[in-house]
Amino acid sequence: MKKIFCIGELLIDFIAENQGNDLAKAEVFTKKPGGAPANVACAIAKLGGLSKFIGCVGPGQFGSFLLGVLEDNHVDISLTQRSKSFTTIAFVSIAEDGERDFVFSRGADKKLKYDSTIKKSFQDNMVHFGAATALLGGDLEAAYGRYFFDALTQDAFISFDPNFRGDLWKGDEHIFIKKCMPYIQKAHLSKFSLEEAQLISGKTDLEECCAVLHEIGTKVITITLGGEGTLLSTENSKHTIPSIPVNPVDTTGAGDAFIGCLLQQIANLHNPKEILEDIDLLIGMVKIANKAGALTTTNFGAIPSLPDQEQLQAN
Repeated sequence: MKKIFCIGELLIDFIAENQGNDLAKAEVFTKKPGGAPANVACAIAKLGGLSKFIGCVGPGQFGSFLLGVLEDNHVDISLTQRSKSFTTIAFVSIAEDGERDFVFSRGADKKLKYDSTIKKSFQDNMVHFGAATALLGGDLEAAYGRYFFDALTQDAFISFDPNFRGDLWKGDEHIFIKKCMPYIQKAHLSKFSLEEAQLISGKTDLEECCAVLHEIGTKVITITLGGEGTLLSTENSKHTIPSIPVNPVDTTGAGDAFIGCLLQQIANLHNPKEILEDIDLLIGMVKIANKAGALTTTNFGAIPSLPDQEQLQAN
């Protein structure tokens, strides 16, 4: 089984209760662990995979709480750093259909320092880059880019998820797109939401989106489509793979559960890159990953809602 290194932010989601989709009216919030790459790391570990998280949290009880959550979910936190800055917080509002409204208060996640001793550990393993806050400058972006170069030179299997957050890039979407390009170019697997695929490709039609993204360089594309399932695209074929029916209450972390489950399955292969040539194998994996994403929407909070193997097999 390959190790999967997940790089990016770990934060606290304060989820607004009983107010629909308007944060301005929210008065009561519930504390939940979050951060897209951390969610992915937990999704992998809860399904029996070997995940290591590379990120940064703050001092005090919030930082300790988050590290404790990762440990409780069997994620290796030996590469996780602590900063003097406060732990990053996201305020999240959820509408009746499960869709979200975000406000970020950034702190320690942007303080991640590059660690050159990690490089050799990437060799013949897998590295997942979740870019929700990683492309916003500072130490995190510098470290992120250097880890990306290390993953390339160590012949690691590379996964990329742009994790676009509109509130963080208002008016600067073109900068976000430009910064995503090197990762999409070199990734073996890229995971997009419909919004991200259309934004980055500049197209609205899904086939045209995929054509542009493949032209940039990524080999395997998954575009998650909510209740409609996932579009799986390689340079030679495209398949829309349905999901299971659920009643969503919170879509936070659904995409992370999907990509975490997909990566966990790929990590069990002797050579993860064989998925580039075996579309039938990929279709079967995406079908299972769809189920993981769907089940995650049936409870509140990303990490607490991630399924384990028993839950996955029971549905």
